[in-house]
Amino acid sequence: MAYEKGLDLVVISPNQVPPVAKILDYGKYKFETDKRAKEAKKKQHVVDVKEIKMRYKIDVHDYNVRLKNIKKFIGAGNKVKIIVMLRGREIQHSSLAFDLIKRLEEDLKDITYITEKKPGLEGKNVIMILAPAGA
Repeated sequence: MAYEKGLDLVVISPNQVPPVAKILDYGKYKFETDKRAKEAKKKQHVVDVKEIKMRYKIDVHDYNVRLKNIKKFIGAGNKVKIIVMLRGREIQHSSLAFDLIKRLEEDLKDITYITEKKPGLEGKNVIMILAPAGA
């Protein structure tokens, strides 16, 4: 029947009993399925993990820039990994890095977020991960 009409016999779902097949133009069918898959891929949002690095001796202006970027990243629906780097003997003053992270949390009170990973010392860095509240 398909040959007479100049079309193709396409198996739609081979795992069902009995298998489902349709008589249609295979090129057109393939084009439409690819187009639907492309549209679905366009609409999904991939959550990135953005990194913000700073030292505990950060200046006020630099701190404000980092704060603004964190707000922008969380507002866009991305996770933010905040890293306070400690170099050399600064590891002895890790409490200052934790104070900086507490100050950061206080300044972020006006936006809604989830603390995915509480501040913790990993090697020579103090790391905290924030995620948007909707994620």
